[in-house]
Amino acid sequence: MDPLRQLDLNLLVVFQHLLEERNISAVARRLDLSQPAVSNALRRLRETFGDELFVRTAQGMLPTPLAQGMGGPVAEALALLSHLTDAAQPFEPASSQRRLRIAMSDVGEIHFMPSLMDACARHAPGVRIDSLRLAGADLQRELDAGRVDLALGAFDGLGGGIVQRMLFRQGYATLFRSGHPRAHAGMPVRAFRAERHLIVSRAAPEGQVNQALERAGVELADQFSVPHFAAVPYIVSTTDLLATVPQKLAASAAPHFGLQLLTPPLKVPQLQTNLYWHRRFQRDGANQWLRTLIIEAFADRS
Repeated sequence: MDPLRQLDLNLLVVFQHLLEERNISAVARRLDLSQPAVSNALRRLRETFGDELFVRTAQGMLPTPLAQGMGGPVAEALALLSHLTDAAQPFEPASSQRRLRIAMSDVGEIHFMPSLMDACARHAPGVRIDSLRLAGADLQRELDAGRVDLALGAFDGLGGGIVQRMLFRQGYATLFRSGHPRAHAGMPVRAFRAERHLIVSRAAPEGQVNQALERAGVELADQFSVPHFAAVPYIVSTTDLLATVPQKLAASAAPHFGLQLLTPPLKVPQLQTNLYWHRRFQRDGANQWLRTLIIEAFADRS
């Protein structure tokens, strides 16, 4: 314990932000400190750990191997301390300044974030929500450590300690621009297959919609592709491409981009969207509040 007595925990906060920002000026702005104060904190960190920790390069302040190795344990320790201080007082949405982090996809952001931001503005004006891209072992680790509060979507491979609740199931719809010369509701599979398609190469879970397109005879290698759903409405609205996307995204995008939609002549399993959290934070006030908000706003009542 003697080394801990000599360590100012505020230095670890500076360390974590330096690891993220790689820039002393950016850390100073983020922590509302002067640049000399951040430089002094870095000096004290170097003296404490006997290492340069961050070396100035053309790419910014790059971490040494020791600093890289410290990154995970320091972030986990600070997250646990943050939850400890939060647990010491009840969560009051109207006065809280908490920053909550949710792992979700780009299509999840389109569906969930506007309502969550509106709810925060009305009921919890000091609360901020960050969206993150994580999956698999990375998501498990961040949920375990408390650095991610919730996950929204369809995530495979989450194991011990993770609780989940189904929110809703949805099918798929095919988007096409108004005035498309051939696309129409009820078009047969042969005509559907003959059209050019926009493929979302990282469609989740496990590319099931892309597998269905292949089974229907659509040659994916011959089509245009993008990695995520967010760009799809912009592209489809100005081309004669068809794009098969989750139903809720299609219904949301169609009126804003002048798009039409049809039920694709494909057999695609329904997409299930779940809410995930770690059992350690089952009774955490902020986590409970956010879960309740999401369930009330988005859970299927049928």
